[in-house]
Amino acid sequence: MGIVTDIILPLSLAFIMFSLGLGLTSSDFKRIIVQPKDFIVGAFSQIFILPLVAFILVLVWPLNPMIAVGVMILAAAPGGATSNILTSFAKGDVALSISLTAIISLLCVFTIPFIVISSLDFFSESSLTNDIKVFDIAIRMFLIVTIPVLLGMVIRNFFNSFSANFEPIAKNISIFLFALVLIGAIISERENVISYFSQAGLITLVLNLIMMIIAFFLAKILGSGEKQRRAITIECGLQNGTLAIVVATTIFGGGIYLIPAATYSLIMFGTSLIYVYIVRSSN
Repeated sequence: MGIVTDIILPLSLAFIMFSLGLGLTSSDFKRIIVQPKDFIVGAFSQIFILPLVAFILVLVWPLNPMIAVGVMILAAAPGGATSNILTSFAKGDVALSISLTAIISLLCVFTIPFIVISSLDFFSESSLTNDIKVFDIAIRMFLIVTIPVLLGMVIRNFFNSFSANFEPIAKNISIFLFALVLIGAIISERENVISYFSQAGLITLVLNLIMMIIAFFLAKILGSGEKQRRAITIECGLQNGTLAIVVATTIFGGGIYLIPAATYSLIMFGTSLIYVYIVRSSN
């Protein structure tokens, strides 16, 4: 498992983030300034409401403390790159989805260390907290998230023709790597999958549904229109499961900590595809 956790998992995540960077242009960031309302609604929902909902759920749900920490790691993760694809299928605002994924992915360098350490403190994993430092987690996030995104953006800027041709290929590779990471996480805990799913499956399903419902109605009340509502709903329903699995694996060695990310990753595609079908059928 050493090669997998130390090399393959981080490299897989780094490539996924690199492919995200390849699709970014300056207009994705200018849009936030020119049309800030929808971005603020989406970002607030994901950065603040999602962890808050997750925290309330783990407080009232009888959970193993390690699963509770795993749920909080998942809640701290940004939206996954696949949210952009499903937003396109739903005929939503893809540009808004890309902007949300990009900015929140960059901010996770700060949000994930804070939530991980806070969760360990709260759920009485004090012995681990002493060994894990916020700065160490932030450095890891910076190396495997921020730098690949920035590298992708630089290549997009200076080698536009190459990046335009390679981006669709990179996205397909990213989807494959995501599936590989998810399958690998399940296989590594195959003897306990049913047990873990019985512990974490229902809470991750409830978290997913509650967040999509909250995001839908917030965007309906405060957003600009139908396309933006679809983008925000999907963005808040699809988390970067790969990142959550990598965090759980590199910091804690996997085990129970990664189970919520694995179960959520399986569930979120089902609920999101149902949502896409409903909104497309309503047109």
